[in-house]
Amino acid sequence: MNALAALSANPVDVDLLIHPEWIIPIEPAGVTLSGHSLAVKDGLILGLLPNKEAAQRWRPGQTLDLPGQVLMPGLVNLHTHAAMSLLRGYADDLPLMRWLSERIWPAESRHAGPDFVRDGTLLACAEMLRGGITTFNDMYFFPGAVAAAAKRVGMRAVLGIIAIEFPTSYAADADDYLAKGLAIRDDFAGDPLLSFCLAPHAPYTVADKTFSKIATLAAQLELPIHVHVHETRHEIEDSLKQHGVRPIERLRRLGLIGPQLIAVHGVHLDPGEIDLLAHEGCHLAHCPTSNLKLGSGISPLSAIQSHGINFGFGTDGAASNNRLDMFQEMRHAALLAKGASQNPEALAAHATLAAATLGGARALGLDGRIGSLLPGKAADLCAVRLDEWLIQPCFDPASHLVYVAGREQVSHTWVAGKLVMSNGVPAQIGISELLDVAGLWHTHLTS
Repeated sequence: MNALAALSANPVDVDLLIHPEWIIPIEPAGVTLSGHSLAVKDGLILGLLPNKEAAQRWRPGQTLDLPGQVLMPGLVNLHTHAAMSLLRGYADDLPLMRWLSERIWPAESRHAGPDFVRDGTLLACAEMLRGGITTFNDMYFFPGAVAAAAKRVGMRAVLGIIAIEFPTSYAADADDYLAKGLAIRDDFAGDPLLSFCLAPHAPYTVADKTFSKIATLAAQLELPIHVHVHETRHEIEDSLKQHGVRPIERLRRLGLIGPQLIAVHGVHLDPGEIDLLAHEGCHLAHCPTSNLKLGSGISPLSAIQSHGINFGFGTDGAASNNRLDMFQEMRHAALLAKGASQNPEALAAHATLAAATLGGARALGLDGRIGSLLPGKAADLCAVRLDEWLIQPCFDPASHLVYVAGREQVSHTWVAGKLVMSNGVPAQIGISELLDVAGLWHTHLTS
């Protein structure tokens, strides 16, 4: 009996066997597989094999055929404020500081309690799952409410232990924010879908003393640091007046520049700062749509990529985007990189897909668990239809995902092997409930 016959005589039981038209595993890089199947067992990827060999090796409890569809890792939203889905369209066409000071901060001071955060995050999670996003990195108040919403829909979340100097309904001062966030981290210790990062809001809202404390905590607890930085020219000018240095240099002096840093936006980085971030192994969360909408500028992504800085994409919040749509971020990122550098080869399709999956996972320290379709990783997956008449013909699935398809083509989303969205409908929450939640808060915010 040859080896293949021996295997077929003793097939291994698996929970799910998926037969898509194509698989883009992200690792190895630049690969598109056709005629392959992916097996899921106990929430993990067991393996990828040619269809015939998969049928002989594995005995599935469920089989799913996806002709005309591509299977890929779930998308990782590296920066968002999920609860701000309730403020979608509430404060448009304003520059960042006016947007914050005149509209967003006053609205949050009136409404942002645990119910607001839970309900807004529920809406956001449903929207993200609909678009193939399986993990989000959040920065907002009441992270316990964020956790409750993510758990309700079965989504993977990285919860920000936020720090800011001014009081809100959540906490009195920076030390109080940190203490409450660390306590919530203890409450959810061991949860397989939840992890944490330290989330000082920005250099213009966080004092040196707090940043130094966060640097110490990050080292002690081995947590990422997730912070807005160099988003606008105004931010840099104010830092020069107040501190005598640009924000990146200030963070360097305070001990925050290193492999734990996720620098959000990084729109206005000079060549020396790009060199520094590369040398220190920092990560970047690129949010092209929000940067465009707020008029903040265009990140030098081609230079960031050429320096080997790891980066992923973030939607930012729905108040400044106004969609939690990673397909939109991929397309904008790729086109802006090409246009700004005048190089059509900048940020090619496979590199864009890798940033939207493995790049985000790596920044969060989760690349050993998610971000690609290697055996042993969590089965965080999304399937995308590429056979609809509106997007024909399709010559290259990777190119199609970045430049043609949208979130409306996502057919299925799985987190840890569990189907959490199919055919446009979240599995764990009804559309009518989501509409009721949105309507309730619309009334509150306009009354």
